[in-house]
Amino acid sequence: MGICRIFAELKYNRGAFCLNPIIIPIMEHAPTKPASAAGLKTTLTGIVVSSVLAVIKALGGIFGNSYALIADAIESTTDIVTSALLYVGIKWSLKPADEGHPYGHGKAEALIALGIALALCGAAGVIAAESIHNIRTPHASPKAWTLIILVVVILTKELLYRYVLKTGEEINSGAVKADAFHHRSDAITSAAAFIGIAIGLVGGPGYEVADDWAALLAAVIIVINAYLIARPAIGELLDEELDPQLNGQVKKLAAEVPGVEFIEKCYIRKMGLMSHADMHVWVNKSLTVEQGHDIAHAVQDHIQATFPQFAYIHIHIEPAGVAQ
Repeated sequence: MGICRIFAELKYNRGAFCLNPIIIPIMEHAPTKPASAAGLKTTLTGIVVSSVLAVIKALGGIFGNSYALIADAIESTTDIVTSALLYVGIKWSLKPADEGHPYGHGKAEALIALGIALALCGAAGVIAAESIHNIRTPHASPKAWTLIILVVVILTKELLYRYVLKTGEEINSGAVKADAFHHRSDAITSAAAFIGIAIGLVGGPGYEVADDWAALLAAVIIVINAYLIARPAIGELLDEELDPQLNGQVKKLAAEVPGVEFIEKCYIRKMGLMSHADMHVWVNKSLTVEQGHDIAHAVQDHIQATFPQFAYIHIHIEPAGVAQ
């Protein structure tokens, strides 16, 4: 059993005072080492791969006369920066709770995810501005061999996206999943560049700007991905109910514990890799404080057996049959 804080308050009801125990199990859980190690490993992998691809794409764009490829290199460079930020964010979120941060440092992960989204928007702005400039300025068509580079990039980034996303889902990390979608956006910009260059090569003179239109389309896609990353991060920072289905499952598990008569409230908020729950559990009013304490721990253990990502489960015991 974890540490347990037990309070008792008296409620006056029908001419008598009733003891209302408030039992709050305090679980000192933290993200598991395997989970954090997995997140750090995928982040480092992303940094290395993105660095190599950014150099290849930049050189290919410069010597192959393709701004879409250069724009892709810019996007890959933001991958490096944001992945480095994510690495720092995961490290920071793993710091244990202290006096100034009794709930830990998990919110740092959401802040990093929001930073990734903002970095994506910045990269999209740079790409869009340069694309519009190039559309207005006549230039030569890209080289055909740049298509080979893009095929390699698309396949590599798509595989990296799947690898990082799988890890993010396994450790329930919004920031790691955001990093995965960043890799997917890189694959999409590369695909757009491929289409633009192909149109320019097949169409011949007059179709050179297809490469630049592809880069502009890529910028729009990047902004959409940035929104999809930022929205849940903002929700986590504001303690929104991000997963109503999880809430229902937690209440159902709590109701299965012997001695529990009713679950009045259940609030869940996410803190980085972990989650917190606040619950009001109704039990028979004739039970002692010790019996209510045991039921609270049973509820806590039953929930954490199914959902180990819950670091804290705060349970307020209510006496059933007493006017609330």
